Amino acid sequence: MGKRVSLVLGSGGARGYAHIGAIDVLTERGYEIVAVAGSSVGSLIGGLYAAGKLPEYTAWVTGLNQRDVLRLLDVSLGGPGVFRLERVLARMTQYLDGVQIEDLPIPYTAVASDLGSRREVWFTRGPLEAAIRASVAIPAMITPIMVNGRLLVDGGVLNPVPMEAVIGVDADFSMAVNLSGEKTRHFTASPVRESAAQGPPHEWLDRFRRTTAGVWENDFVASILARFNHPETSQRPYDPAPPGLGIADISWMSLEAMESLITRYRLAALPPDVLVTVSADAARMFDFHRAVELIELGRTLTEAALDEAFGDESGEDVPAEGLPHEIEA
Repeated sequence: MGKRVSLVLGSGGARGYAHIGAIDVLTERGYEIVAVAGSSVGSLIGGLYAAGKLPEYTAWVTGLNQRDVLRLLDVSLGGPGVFRLERVLARMTQYLDGVQIEDLPIPYTAVASDLGSRREVWFTRGPLEAAIRASVAIPAMITPIMVNGRLLVDGGVLNPVPMEAVIGVDADFSMAVNLSGEKTRHFTASPVRESAAQGPPHEWLDRFRRTTAGVWENDFVASILARFNHPETSQRPYDPAPPGLGIADISWMSLEAMESLITRYRLAALPPDVLVTVSADAARMFDFHRAVELIELGRTLTEAALDEAFGDESGEDVPAEGLPHEIEA
């Protein structure tokens, strides 16, 4: 079985810890990662791996609790994003120490999205830290940055699992880790026709529970039902948003809905030889205190995917095709 693998790591917030588990399994089984590309958290984990700094990062994040995570998220009042990530970036600066992408021992690509030109930006040269920072700028959540006149946000906006970035790599097979899977909740891309007339809560509460699983705690459901049964709200032709719902929740749910659909179509057009799929409800966006659990999830899913795909046999190379715009960080 061939041991050279090109690795693509998808976007997905805290679920990105699963990427660490995936990389651990590959290295433990003797695979050689000969190229890595990533969007958002995938660019972060992939960049740290390429720079040889993933063990230090893993040791740090596995020691974080929920209070530590809250301290790390710098709130930005009145800016283009809720968080600046300055404290996290200070830690990244220590790890990366000015490393340039072109000096990494393996080819690396960080994918960001240029809001002005509405196109993907592939960082294949320049400061690794800047490339990662551009790729992780979740719209409305993490402040965007400017690089060479481009206003850059999260790579997952346009390409959540950037398979195109490893086309033509001299590898025995390609593997992608998709963090937007839908294993526990079955959605369809087809539209649904619905009446705007408000029905009683007992008719739709079960659907609400299923479609928003993992976003709110269970005790929210009871409070929602009580609120919608209140005489004042029952006279309206619609319901207000659930209590406790903030801009972070809506921004993240909107981005995930978009990324899920984009991923489905793009992977259908250019599938990897091995696909590791992490369910979208495995963790919420800022569950960065759950590193140990999510790393183990990545290990388990990667082991299963490799065993199912190959056993003891190798995959085949991915054919080369055209590439989008590349830019220096």
